[in-house]
Amino acid sequence: MSLFTEQITNWDHWGKVSQSIPAFAPLVRHIFATENLHMAEIENLAPGTNAVFKVGDYVIKIFTPPEFGAGDVFGTNIDVELFGMRLANARGIPAPKLIADGVVHDKYYFRYMIMEYINGKMLDEIEDNLSDNDKFIIGQNIRKITDKLNIPCENFIPVDVMQYTLNNVGWKSDGFPLSFLEERLAYLAGFEINEDAKVYCHGDFHCRNILIDDNLNVYVLDFADAMHAPAEYELVYIVSSLFCFEKPYMEGYFGEYATEDIINLCMTWLPVHANGHATTEGNLKPVADIVSFDVMRERLWKLIEKERGVMS
Repeated sequence: MSLFTEQITNWDHWGKVSQSIPAFAPLVRHIFATENLHMAEIENLAPGTNAVFKVGDYVIKIFTPPEFGAGDVFGTNIDVELFGMRLANARGIPAPKLIADGVVHDKYYFRYMIMEYINGKMLDEIEDNLSDNDKFIIGQNIRKITDKLNIPCENFIPVDVMQYTLNNVGWKSDGFPLSFLEERLAYLAGFEINEDAKVYCHGDFHCRNILIDDNLNVYVLDFADAMHAPAEYELVYIVSSLFCFEKPYMEGYFGEYATEDIINLCMTWLPVHANGHATTEGNLKPVADIVSFDVMRERLWKLIEKERGVMS
């Protein structure tokens, strides 16, 4: 008899079932017994793509099974996440300690990982209550993380950065004008990445992947979207998505910084980044009238100068 008895029919159904403690409790208990870990009350955590639960001092993540189109049984994203967690743990980067990982062949093919639970809040949950000095300290702590994280490593992912971004349909779906999309494709056609400059990049530094404790210590979560790319790939997403160009964060991270340098970083790497469309839309909407790179540059200039307090 299966431990997991739900019949998953589609992504919407998985989204509901993945938060169900009754549906996953037998499977979780089986995994903890297999790993010889203390079983405790199962609690829900923030919803995401996978089934994630708190169990005492641990967090268990049960990955979306591949049987209904969520990927192949080799689980490329899962292996990327495991690589990132092991790398972070080895380099002393503040992130959950990986305790165990494995697979259960049940009604579905369930891969899982178990990590330590860190008591903190996601950045977006506390941001409204942060002072400028708090944000400055958080910026400093994130800089300490990226200084340790963004260093050379083996190529851990079979997908090339340019291959990934060219296959990404986000720019089209977010409503950017055809003239802008054509200019971006022409830009990407001539874009070359220095293979020798590639480092480990977390790839998804946003407020839901940053955990803050009561002492403003920063912990990084979710390594599934990592890339082997130049450090600028990481940096552009940090300044545009995580910091949203806010001066206290930026000064904590960089110290002194020039608007022109940030503009050049964004204009070089946002068109390349896997999530560049989303952070551009979030910062510069409406995007329907961003008809060219020049318009995008002008919008960015005004935004960054405003956040620096140079212009109203």
